[in-house]
Amino acid sequence: MTSDPAAAPRPHHVDPRPVRRMVPRSRNEPHRVATPLELFFDLCFVVAVGQAGRELAHDLAAGHYGDGLRGYVFAFFAIWWAWMNFTWFASAYDCDDVPYRVTTLVQIAGVLVLAAGVPRMFAEQDLVLSVVGYVVMRLAMVTQWLRAAAGEEGQARGVALRYAAGITLCQLAWVAMLLVPHDARAYVIPIGIVAELSVPVVAELRLRTSWHPHHIAERYGLFTLIVLGETVAAATVAVQSAVDEHEGLTRLLPVAGGGLLICFSAWWIYFARPVHDHLRTNRQAFSWGYGHYLVFGSAAAIGSGLEVAVESAVHKAHVSETVATATVTVPTAIYLFTVWLLHSRHTKSGVEQAMLPAASVAVLACTAAGGSGVLVAGLVTAATVAAGVVLHARSDARAAAGAA
Repeated sequence: MTSDPAAAPRPHHVDPRPVRRMVPRSRNEPHRVATPLELFFDLCFVVAVGQAGRELAHDLAAGHYGDGLRGYVFAFFAIWWAWMNFTWFASAYDCDDVPYRVTTLVQIAGVLVLAAGVPRMFAEQDLVLSVVGYVVMRLAMVTQWLRAAAGEEGQARGVALRYAAGITLCQLAWVAMLLVPHDARAYVIPIGIVAELSVPVVAELRLRTSWHPHHIAERYGLFTLIVLGETVAAATVAVQSAVDEHEGLTRLLPVAGGGLLICFSAWWIYFARPVHDHLRTNRQAFSWGYGHYLVFGSAAAIGSGLEVAVESAVHKAHVSETVATATVTVPTAIYLFTVWLLHSRHTKSGVEQAMLPAASVAVLACTAAGGSGVLVAGLVTAATVAAGVVLHARSDARAAAGAA
């Protein structure tokens, strides 16, 4: 993948030593899969996702739409950006030795600190704890890049050092941001986000780091799976709490049924076709990877919306039924359209190509159904899955007949 011969990835071999030289792994390494450490990493990060989702649901149910969405966008960016940077780094340099594991555990500790600060960030605009957790995660990545630089030569060493320098400068800026008056932070935070997003662009301007297509596709798929699981869990807890407090099971069944259909359909649609064959170039892979901010964010927001819909069904939410339904249908529509845009459209043709965009519009239209809108949206997503299965089967049958 790299253009510097001195930086060409080496074949990966199991090394029993506790400390190893960190060298790039081969893009064509066979049987490359997610490690147990990466799975543990994902599970801990979803704790922060769950915190952000719960706070978003609380604000939306109270009618504080602006505060809730701003807090959620910022918190989710911090979680997603730290997760994504580690994922791509691990795809290139995972050596699984003791320092690598310890540094990864420090990142996990950082995200747990960030998660602990999320309620304060939403309720009081107090960013201190969340920023501390984020800085811990990102400085841990600096040590990883410095190790990579020590094991590299030529241009690849420069890439690693630019990553380390860029991330460090951004963290200094985040700490300085805490000194800015609260009213001005809304203008400063977007600048910090742009700076963070610019680090990979500047660092890899002359040379791209190596990455493994199958490994990247699996890592993103697993995180999507875990986020959807968190969405189901959040909705389940909301329904249980509402039943315990109000005994309104009849009113809750449409929301629960519709929410379950949406979550099942979201899983089915994402994993309907393998995507790693599409990730052939850096441009394809990076736009796909960055675009998953909307996939992950909307998937988690579906759970928040279902919590609001449950509270609306038992008359606890301070919003109308239409607004409560919109908190489910809007993120569902974003999810469907973004999944189509990122990879489903690359594996479909003809009528199949138009199904997910049409389904996203239909789900948005379900908002007008008010209190029954979540159930109707669930039926729409389930019908989309069923139609996709039928069309795909017919396409395969035609292809088989043509080959014969």
